[in-house]
Amino acid sequence: MAVLKGGLSAERDVSLSSGRECAAALRGEQFEVVEIDAGADICARLEEHAPDVVFNALHGRWGEDGCIQGLLEWMRLPYTHSGVLTSSLAMDKERTKDAYRAAGLPVVESRLATRDEIMAGHVLPVPYVVKPYNEGSSVGVYIVRDGTNGPTLGAASPAVMMVEAFVPGRELTVTVLNGSALGVTDIVTEGWYDYEAKYVPGGSRHVVPAEIPREIEEACRHFAEAAHLALGCRGISRTDFRWNEALGLEGLVLLETNTQPGMTPTSLTPEQAAHAGIPFGALCRWLVEDASCDR
Repeated sequence: MAVLKGGLSAERDVSLSSGRECAAALRGEQFEVVEIDAGADICARLEEHAPDVVFNALHGRWGEDGCIQGLLEWMRLPYTHSGVLTSSLAMDKERTKDAYRAAGLPVVESRLATRDEIMAGHVLPVPYVVKPYNEGSSVGVYIVRDGTNGPTLGAASPAVMMVEAFVPGRELTVTVLNGSALGVTDIVTEGWYDYEAKYVPGGSRHVVPAEIPREIEEACRHFAEAAHLALGCRGISRTDFRWNEALGLEGLVLLETNTQPGMTPTSLTPEQAAHAGIPFGALCRWLVEDASCDR
């Protein structure tokens, strides 16, 4: 089996960590594993090794957005996680929200705006969030608060970004495996859940299961399963929420769905699986056994 890791996206380092962890776990499950850093020679590397299955541990653009999935379909190599259409749809945060809305799932106001529009003035009432609409791991995210100007975006920033109403409160997340929610995690941080909080040990504290009212827990589970279905996810996904406690159930909104959840030592999905009684090796084995083409 080939474990794809690294790649070309802004989440390369995260993917390298996910890939190492998954490869080690699969070797522990007695699979023969080759690790491939997905670069420009990815086709030649796959042809060289001719794996029976490809475990996709890539994150971000080119690995999570339908591109590598299309290549694997063309080569007829069975692979893990979601297929071409779902991966492309879920990577686009604004189109993901369109799918949420069509399924009757709660979201906040958002829109796409150009870099020039964002720097010229407030596109939405403050507070709001500015972020790339097709990246993950909180890369390039700005929070614009009351009494501040909009963000200063350099030439390296995307030409078009998502502007989204800011929701105060708690960060909750739910992993869905084979259509069923594993549990709800409450992510506790000193500030907001940025890149360092996600991947630096001690950057955040994960409360599993979340200490929240049963009504909110059940809603999170239901909404995450509905999002998994609405987007057409396969294998595993993780849906992120914000919850404004002061508003009760009305304060719970979906932010995005990850079709390639992180599998690093500090990642949320392996932690939720372990709490549900699924060891990391068994989780990776299940994903391999679920692999196919035409996903």
